[in-house]
Amino acid sequence: MASTFFLIAIGFVIGLGGWALFLWAVRSGQFDDAEAPKYRMLDDDDEQFHSLPADKTRKSSRR
Repeated sequence: MASTFFLIAIGFVIGLGGWALFLWAVRSGQFDDAEAPKYRMLDDDDEQFHSLPADKTRKSSRR
């Protein structure tokens, strides 16, 4: 019987911890814009390399 109360207490503590982490994520803005990341991956990042001088593009391509 004591083990049942112990498991209930552990489950309650883990549940409160998960709820606290969820509230922290909401308050810190983790769920503010759920739509932007799927469109951000489609942006063309090649434009930044066309505007750099030739010597800087050679250095970045060596990596």
